[in-house]
Amino acid sequence: MTNMTKEINQSIKELSHLYDPESKDMFISVYLNRLEDESFLKKRVQACKGLLDGDEKENFSKTMNQVNELLSNNKEKNIAIFASEKHGLFTYLTLPIDIYNALIVDSSPYIRPLVRIMDEWETYTLVLLNSHQAKVFSVELGVAEKKKNLSSDIMNKHKKGGWSQARFQRLRKGAIHDFYHEVVDFLEKNVDGEIVLAGPGVAKTQFQDLLPQHIAERIVDVIDSGMDDESEVIHKSLDIISKKEDAEGHKAVDLLKAEILKNGLAVYGFDDTLKAAQMGQIDMLIVEKDYQLKGCLCEHCQIIKSGPVKDCPVCGGSTTEADVIEEIIEFAKRTDAKIEFTDDEQISVLGHIGGLLRFKVES
Repeated sequence: MTNMTKEINQSIKELSHLYDPESKDMFISVYLNRLEDESFLKKRVQACKGLLDGDEKENFSKTMNQVNELLSNNKEKNIAIFASEKHGLFTYLTLPIDIYNALIVDSSPYIRPLVRIMDEWETYTLVLLNSHQAKVFSVELGVAEKKKNLSSDIMNKHKKGGWSQARFQRLRKGAIHDFYHEVVDFLEKNVDGEIVLAGPGVAKTQFQDLLPQHIAERIVDVIDSGMDDESEVIHKSLDIISKKEDAEGHKAVDLLKAEILKNGLAVYGFDDTLKAAQMGQIDMLIVEKDYQLKGCLCEHCQIIKSGPVKDCPVCGGSTTEADVIEEIIEFAKRTDAKIEFTDDEQISVLGHIGGLLRFKVES
């Protein structure tokens, strides 16, 4: 896992624990795509400011002053900002990928876009090699960075015949073999996660045959390419990983269906999934892409309900409107659950959300 991925995952975990039980509108989350409408933020600030009053309005104004100061000094990169003057929170992440513009004012930071980014943009390693050169790239959030360039002075084919040529070819094969092992050694010491292998001719196949099992099983796909076709290979590898991620979403739904059919370790639909997330049962949360569900939240006792509920059924206090899918995601991240977003039609049939469980509590 690279530094950027670690930073985002750590931020998600920390932000998922933050909420204000006394006020509904004390955390500001800003997602800003520099290539989109520049007037977006100004319009949203005006709209939100007009709907707030008292301490919430004061916190909003002071927090947005900090946000605007940061943005004035950071004019080029896409950015996610999470801030609250009241809670002394001000953190941000610059992102190399396109994001949707959003400004959310709520009782907790809005982390769903970050969680989805981490699900859809998997970090992996690309190895481009022939018999005497290997280029190793780390691909993170769609950006490829060359980690290592390995090379070896392999002897050219000998043109003399007879015993001399046979001996020369044995030496050459031995040198190639040694070079492949040098690449393997680098991968073992420096690379974790999945690997896409690319290169011309039979070199990549010969190299793959030498791999120890624990590395070979991490090879996602093999691409035939020239050594100088770096941009094309990176583009192809991104497409491979994207399709693999889509397939993982469908596989997660298949696992969910199988567990449901045997009354196993699974929940589905809003109510049961929420309850399991609150109890820390969820091992993998499965969410329909782009699905949102309006509901309400009692900040006093943390009761969450779908649909409009004016008064909390537990304490009788007033409730506030909430994106209840976001609330479930926050509960899941607090207990380190994996989150899978999918467009599989079956998740819609199952109530748009579900979860594979770590354990089951018999009622």
